[in-house]
Amino acid sequence: MAKKIQAPIHNDNMITFQGVRTHNLRNIDIELPKNQIITITGVSGSGKSSLAFDTIYKEGQYRYIESLSSYLRQFFNLGERPDIDHCTGLSPAIAIEQNKKTGNSRSSVGTITEIDDYLRLLFAKLGETYCYSCGQEIKPQTINQIMDIIKSDYEGQKIYLLQES
Repeated sequence: MAKKIQAPIHNDNMITFQGVRTHNLRNIDIELPKNQIITITGVSGSGKSSLAFDTIYKEGQYRYIESLSSYLRQFFNLGERPDIDHCTGLSPAIAIEQNKKTGNSRSSVGTITEIDDYLRLLFAKLGETYCYSCGQEIKPQTINQIMDIIKSDYEGQKIYLLQES
């Protein structure tokens, strides 16, 4: 007879897993807060990596890959899905693995963990750029918008547009 699982009441501020059976984890249920940095601690062999990387991160990857077109999905090989009964509230995931590299004197946590590449991309796509002298936000403009600004600001003056060869 199949085990009946009752779905938890959905809470937008929590990530919930029910029936996690990855590696040495035996049917555990867990709730994790969203929008916070979470640390998983415990003795050696207690399932920290199984929970963090092989369950939470891998399920987040699967959910992200499933949102892509079938054409793009063919390029990903994620292996088997984590053995869980139910999961809610999980967003696409980023994982930082512990590396044994020492780096050099200029290394930072960002360069050693290689998260700096992700942060650069995140800030470039989601960040807002402001002019340091006047404080106005810098936004992309079309050629027509730029021409309108030039015409209004430099009306009656000679303008040279130069380009490096």
